[in-house]
Amino acid sequence: MKLRQFIPVLIIAAGAWAYHNSFQAPFIFDDLDSILENPHIRHLWPIREALSPSATSAEAGRPIVNLSLAVNYALGGTSVWGYHAFNLAIHVLAALTLYGVARRTLARPGLRERFGASGRWIALAVALLWTVHPLQTEAVTYISQRCESMMGLFYLLTLYCFIRGTDSPRSSGWFALSVAACFLGMASKEVMVTAPVMVLLYDRTFVSGSFRQAWSRHWRLYLGLACSWLLLGYLMVGLHNRSVGYGLGIPWWGYALTQCRAIVQYLRLALWPHPLILDYGEYVPTGSGAAVAPSALILAALVIAVLFALKRHPAIGFLGAWFFVILAPTSSVVPIVGSPMAEHRMYLPLAAAVTMVVVGAVALGKRLFDEPQSVVLECLAGGSVVALLTFLTIQRNQEYNSTLTIWQDTVEKCPDNPRAHHCLGIALMDTGNAPEAIGQYEQALRLKPNYFEVHSNLGIALLRAGRAQQAIAQCEEALRIKPDYVEAHVNLGDALLQMGRSPEAIAEYEQALKLQPDSAVAQYNLANVLLRLGRAQEAIGHYEQALKLQPDYAEAHNNLGVALFQLGRVSEAISHYEQALQIQPDYADAHNDLGTALMGQGRLQEAISHYEQALRIQPDYAQAHNSLGLALVRLGRVPEAIGHYEQAVRLRPGFADACNNLAWQLATRAPAEGGDAARAVALAQRACELTGNRRAGYLDTLAAAYAAAGGFSDAITTAQKAVELAHAAALPKLVAECEARLELYRSGHAYLQSGGGTTTTNP
Repeated sequence: MKLRQFIPVLIIAAGAWAYHNSFQAPFIFDDLDSILENPHIRHLWPIREALSPSATSAEAGRPIVNLSLAVNYALGGTSVWGYHAFNLAIHVLAALTLYGVARRTLARPGLRERFGASGRWIALAVALLWTVHPLQTEAVTYISQRCESMMGLFYLLTLYCFIRGTDSPRSSGWFALSVAACFLGMASKEVMVTAPVMVLLYDRTFVSGSFRQAWSRHWRLYLGLACSWLLLGYLMVGLHNRSVGYGLGIPWWGYALTQCRAIVQYLRLALWPHPLILDYGEYVPTGSGAAVAPSALILAALVIAVLFALKRHPAIGFLGAWFFVILAPTSSVVPIVGSPMAEHRMYLPLAAAVTMVVVGAVALGKRLFDEPQSVVLECLAGGSVVALLTFLTIQRNQEYNSTLTIWQDTVEKCPDNPRAHHCLGIALMDTGNAPEAIGQYEQALRLKPNYFEVHSNLGIALLRAGRAQQAIAQCEEALRIKPDYVEAHVNLGDALLQMGRSPEAIAEYEQALKLQPDSAVAQYNLANVLLRLGRAQEAIGHYEQALKLQPDYAEAHNNLGVALFQLGRVSEAISHYEQALQIQPDYADAHNDLGTALMGQGRLQEAISHYEQALRIQPDYAQAHNSLGLALVRLGRVPEAIGHYEQAVRLRPGFADACNNLAWQLATRAPAEGGDAARAVALAQRACELTGNRRAGYLDTLAAAYAAAGGFSDAITTAQKAVELAHAAALPKLVAECEARLELYRSGHAYLQSGGGTTTTNP
């Protein structure tokens, strides 16, 4: 096998190594909207659904990207590994296509004579450097930015198929593929609008020699490429929904000045990729033009140089045009309010910068050294640069490996960016660090007081910190700024619910659903409050709606199981608990609830296994300790059960069920077997106080404890109250048990021999 046949393998290996540590990077920022909260990727069929993303989502107008996410979801749900593998595959295919474009261009007349056999190796160097350059990490590691890399792949394929068509006797097939790639690119990202222009410029520069000849020879191709603009025009309807375009408060001159700085920064990062920043923030007026004058002068000089080169040195001019024309839609024509500067926009333009550097280095080497020396030096220099860039890319990928590290990095590098502080606050909340999250949210509001998303999320952080009244104020402020903000209605509902204002909470959730019927979170939260109010049948309907919108919603599966269990539909409940665990194997609540359902079916060993798994995941899970105690009692393993009840009470002193169950065992066992009547009385009294002396089962336990301690008068009085409550609650079995024990107390039997306890569902 010839050495050149290893070139594709080398490019693939370089890409794989540079991004080998990116596969576990979590979903961040737009990924949440694009993947986790995107109902349009849940089904591949009918395909129309996957090709119809929401008009307000990040994939709006980009149906091919949304379809690719639907394919990922169908293959692996929300497992991040598959999404990263897909992104890397796109990037490597684009790199191979770039190699093909560069190699065939350097083999064309005029360049072939100058570079000869080294053209293939120059193309390889370009492809390798472009593949491993750390400036590409945002387009590759940041999953939802696959729109940039997919568009880049189709852009390169459009040009590559054109080149192949000009070299082939069967040009029509290649030209048809070029047009098809162009249509796919238009449905991937709007920057593809420049592809027909660059194909025409390539034709003029390297194939036909003039625009007149290019049109004369290939006019059918250009008509086909131009038709793709019609598709793009259709897909761009509603562009303002994505904070893109004029009429959004950005003066054209202000955006132009901002872009002078941005483009010069892009060039600097192409040559020295540090510091790399995930989010540079929203558009901020530049103020005086003097602040951007140096950047504007540099940019003007470069544009003039490109125009001159297009006339005198067309090949160099084409590279310059490639850089500026591809950046033009986002850097001069269409303002992007939310993100005026983003490193992923350099995905394709970087190819021009890399090519210019490689070709310039080769030309310089040939001038300064003999042929053998220059080849050796070029290989050493090229290999060293590839290794360095690969190392930097691997380092950058490590910063993506948690939402906390990537946003901490962004805040450190861009401290005046309120959105970065907001996102860091969200990441801190996800780790349970509410106090630091509150600090980040407050800093974001100092930088941008009308930031309604931050007001809403600050409300949630305050709620978790136990400051419900302040949380309500923040959510109300968010709604004052933006009355139709769905998340604020949901968060306000949560805060009202914690304050015990259930009817008002329900009203907020219902308002959220009026504004956004496909909000899985609003459906889920409304179901939760209905379940809490004992309206399990209504709750089930809303849980089912949430799961239609988001089938992998583990919490909705689990709580639907709880509602079904309450209605006695145990087999269905078990099915949903198991689905929750398939989605989220380390979901401690689901293990505990599944254990309770299995115990209800008499499957004690399986129940114990799930309780133990819940405790492995969350050792301080008081409910699981209590549930495990109940199962162990049924198996006669009372000493072990007492140990778990003790743990539950230690972890949650106000856990009435655990206090009651431990009290029962201490009251009904002899001192030699671990009984302790005095402590049983104290625990049973605590359980009754916690429940307002309204639980018949708890009063029954307290009566048993009094009797065990020799207090028969108190035992009889308490047992009579237990009988009355059991009658009122229509619990005939408990009535019979309480009356039987009451007779024992009355007849002077001081010690009870029953070994049972109460359960959390039927005390």
